[in-house]
Amino acid sequence: MDILSNLKPAKGSNKKTKRIGRGEGSGHGGTATRGENGQRSRSGAKFKVWFEGGQMPLQRRLPKRGFKSPFKVINQVINLTVLQRLVDEKKIQDGEVNAVSLFKSGAISKATAPYKILAKGELKAKLNVEAHSFSASAKEKIESVGGTIKEIKF
Repeated sequence: MDILSNLKPAKGSNKKTKRIGRGEGSGHGGTATRGENGQRSRSGAKFKVWFEGGQMPLQRRLPKRGFKSPFKVINQVINLTVLQRLVDEKKIQDGEVNAVSLFKSGAISKATAPYKILAKGELKAKLNVEAHSFSASAKEKIESVGGTIKEIKF
C-alpha cells in the first residue's frame, strides 16, 4: 500500500523543462531557440490569432452570406387537434387554455416563449383560449363552437 507522502510520478512521465537563454553552455543560449531574425525573434512580438503573415486572411477570402434578424419571433405552434386531444385526456381543466396549462400538459416546451394557435383539425369542446396569436381560421373555429379568444401582448 502506498503512502501519500511517498508517491512519485511514473518513471519517464515527467520531463525536465527546457531552460532557454541561460548561457551558451546550456545549449539553448544565444538566440534562445528563436532563430536568427524577424518579428518572432524580438522581445514583445505579438501576432493576432488570425494573422496569416500578410496573406489575404480567411475571413476576407470567403464570401459574405446571409443575415440573421435579431428581432425574429419564433412561435411555438399548437393545432386545434392538440387542444381537442388534451380535452379528451382531461389535461385541460375548466376549458381554460393558457401558457401554464399548455406547458404542464406538454403541448409547449417553454411557458415563457410565444405560441400560436393554428386551425388544423376539428375542435368540439368549448374553450377559453389565451395565446400570443391565432390564425384567422383558428379564431373562426374556436368561436363557432362557442369558445372565447384572448390575445396576449408580448
